[in-house]
Amino acid sequence: MSKGTILAVDDEPDILIALEDLFEDEYRVLTTSKPAQALEILASEPDIAVIVSDQRMPEMTGDAMLAQARGMHDAQAILLTGYADMSAVIAALNQGGITGYATKPWDATLLRNTVRQAFERHRLGRDLATERALLLGLLDHAEDAISFKDAQGRFVRLNARKAAGLGGSVADCLGRTEGDLLGDGNAEAARLADAAAIAAGEPSEVTAARGQPGAERWSHVIRVPIRDASGAVAHLATVERDITEQRSLEARLRQSDKMQALGTLAGGIAHDFNNLLTAILGSLELAGPRIVDQPRVQRLVANATQAAQRGASLTKRLLSFSRSRDLSPRVVDVNDLIAGMDELLAGSLGGLVGIATRLDPHLPAAAVDPDQLELAILNLCINARDAMPEGGTISIATRVVALTDDPDLADGAYVAVEVADSGSGIPPDILQRVCEPFFTTKSVGQGTGLGLAMVFGLAQQSNGHLRIDSEVGRGTRVELLLPRAGEAAPRAETPAAAPPPAVRPARILVVDDDAEVRHVTASFLASFGYDQSEAADGEAALDQIAAGRFDLLVADLAMPGMNGVELAEIVRRRWPDLPVLILTGHAEAVAIPDDLPVLRKPFQSADLAAQVSLLVTAG
Repeated sequence: MSKGTILAVDDEPDILIALEDLFEDEYRVLTTSKPAQALEILASEPDIAVIVSDQRMPEMTGDAMLAQARGMHDAQAILLTGYADMSAVIAALNQGGITGYATKPWDATLLRNTVRQAFERHRLGRDLATERALLLGLLDHAEDAISFKDAQGRFVRLNARKAAGLGGSVADCLGRTEGDLLGDGNAEAARLADAAAIAAGEPSEVTAARGQPGAERWSHVIRVPIRDASGAVAHLATVERDITEQRSLEARLRQSDKMQALGTLAGGIAHDFNNLLTAILGSLELAGPRIVDQPRVQRLVANATQAAQRGASLTKRLLSFSRSRDLSPRVVDVNDLIAGMDELLAGSLGGLVGIATRLDPHLPAAAVDPDQLELAILNLCINARDAMPEGGTISIATRVVALTDDPDLADGAYVAVEVADSGSGIPPDILQRVCEPFFTTKSVGQGTGLGLAMVFGLAQQSNGHLRIDSEVGRGTRVELLLPRAGEAAPRAETPAAAPPPAVRPARILVVDDDAEVRHVTASFLASFGYDQSEAADGEAALDQIAAGRFDLLVADLAMPGMNGVELAEIVRRRWPDLPVLILTGHAEAVAIPDDLPVLRKPFQSADLAAQVSLLVTAG
């Protein structure tokens, strides 16, 4: 550790030598015989701790020189004087210009102790100044709200951020408690937490919330008890960090993980359900020609077909939520699509609600699957109607929304479709769950819980976002944000067609691990006039292809052992002229190459016939 520095000032060289000899073992000693030079030394030597100065000097008296030194330096000052100069010493002491004095001739031990005490005071003063500067710097520049309270909870120090949270300035808060400043339940909770920390005598951490449910501000609070010399807790330091954004991000991450898990489950359910529906709908369609003379049976078959088709619609919603259903995004004029839904909405919503539209005439086109968008708007309108059992008006609006720094979407302009009602609204705890599949507040039989889940899935898969704003008693506003596109293309109508007959004789191999689906598919092909064979898995299919010539391979996607894509890759390498058609009830079960034709389950016989006809003709 380096020595401290003292400055000796005396116009007599012998005195300076004596002072240097007295202190050089403990300190670095600087000397000068001129008061003016002493001031120059002080200006250039900030580390000087003590000044020992004679009082009577020809250029300037010691007390006058030390008075000037006090304005430019924090060194402790000791005056050396004879008894005749005591009036000057008393004046200097009263004015705070010196902290001690010694008489000439001095007592060496007494002078050493006086200088040692002055040096210690200087060191402590600098330490306190440093700590004060660090504390003030921390208080003034910290992002956290920091405060120090006494044992009764009164503020003795706090920064501006903490004061702002209490609704006042730093000066307003000093000497007062949080209860004095806030006077609410939050203040009482803070008081109890402070008391618990003081009683425990150990640092503690807690997460606290302020504000109304759904709009809380969250804080992470650290409380540190500070003990006095006797060991008793005399003060409490608190450090509060606003973690509202962090909790929001964590909540979004948890919600995203939950939705992904639910989506995976939904996709798996949809896959199995689609296989069942394919077998059911296909069997019912195949049974139709055999009961043309049995009207009663025909009605039963028609009822069963309608029920199965409703199941197919439900499965489409599941797949839309799980992002497992490939969309067909196109350039869509959203205003035109909404205008074309008048009859559909009127027939679906009933007579108790009206529709009011506010469509931006300058709205750009959106990149979205038009069929799914139409279904999403219908679902939102049905939810809005159900929120207004006494009737009301549903508002459908479009506009352009420009986003920057949004946590869910890239910066840019988006096409917004808004559906709003003035109904009962959604409580905050329920609002967090409304997009979960199968979650519904409607009575049994009145809702599947898949409407908003489907809209959420459409938004996610379209690289957009779904935003819901609701207040109990005032209604709900749902906004679907979609990416912009170029000019809209006219919507093409696709009328239903009867299954075309075989364009030419062809042998077709059907591969599916589900015997019922395989049988229905093969039966359809036979009814079209094709020669068909069946295989239960990929290995059996390869054996049959190797043994005889086929014109088309129709394979299920999700099969154990070897899936449809793997089978198609082997077939393309070994028999490059053999076309392959993939059937699937779960679009994301396996990644399907873009150049591989796909038909979704459950399918109509006409759709299968059209695909087969196209591939057989091309082959």
